[in-house]
Amino acid sequence: MTSTPPFKVAIVGVGKIARDQHIPAIAANADFELAATVSGSGGIGGVENYSAIEDLLEAREDITCVALCNPPQVRYAIATKALAARRHVLLEKPPGATLSEVEALRELAAMQDVSLFATWHSRHAPSVSTAKDWLKSRNIKRVSVIWKEDVKHWHPGQKWIWEAGGLGVFDPGINALSIITEILPDPMHLTGASLEFPANCETPIAAKLAFTDAKQAMIEADFDWRQTGPQSWDIHIETDQGRLDLSKGGSDLTIDGGPVPVGSKEEYPEIYKKFASLLTSGTSDVDIAPLRHVADSFMLGKRLVTDAFFDDGNTD
Repeated sequence: MTSTPPFKVAIVGVGKIARDQHIPAIAANADFELAATVSGSGGIGGVENYSAIEDLLEAREDITCVALCNPPQVRYAIATKALAARRHVLLEKPPGATLSEVEALRELAAMQDVSLFATWHSRHAPSVSTAKDWLKSRNIKRVSVIWKEDVKHWHPGQKWIWEAGGLGVFDPGINALSIITEILPDPMHLTGASLEFPANCETPIAAKLAFTDAKQAMIEADFDWRQTGPQSWDIHIETDQGRLDLSKGGSDLTIDGGPVPVGSKEEYPEIYKKFASLLTSGTSDVDIAPLRHVADSFMLGKRLVTDAFFDDGNTD
């Protein structure tokens, strides 16, 4: 089902990511109008808020799109209601708690003839597309991903990330996986993993992963949520024709040690630009490769128990 702008959109889940990224990106895009929110804890000033998705869908037939910014554990039920009501759906990353959920949403969107967009915001970082173009004619020899940050800074008090389905360190780590699955010219698969689980948590705080591809490239990733001081979001790639380095989560690019100038595009404005193009063309974009690698890590990974984690200063 094709649509024409401006598109009236509702945000479901008015938390930090919605306030910091989605709301400003919508406001800056003339193709969209923020028409409502769905939040049990209150929405934003000047915008109509509903306490449940059912209330929104019944009251506002003029709203054609919903952006789901709530935790992945509860996203499937809300997405199915929106798709069944023939509303286009944008999914914040990760697109669901399981692969089967996302596949079911993809099938339902196709059945209802509406657009479904599984977003990976890090793929829209300024240097990612340039890196992809440079790598596509080269053979990959070795990839090293170092993705380490301080969870107490980025996710203070967010208990859902430590509960089953919350992904733990894979919440940021999946950003790295979304970049390398986008830029590497050949598909990769997991060969081994070790996951560190705090004694009091259901999801890991650190992970080390090993992958390869059909050409036997060595691909390694080191994720850790205990980093203090400078944060690390770096990807180093050695090829048969030189070395490429992405840093700052895909913002900066160097090739053979020399900086490469890139555009000034921002991740979430690019997401909504892409969403508008999907709505106009009546198509969907649902790539589950990053989530599949996370699922493989939980299947194949060795479980290691480490010290209990507390983000409020307590020790018991």
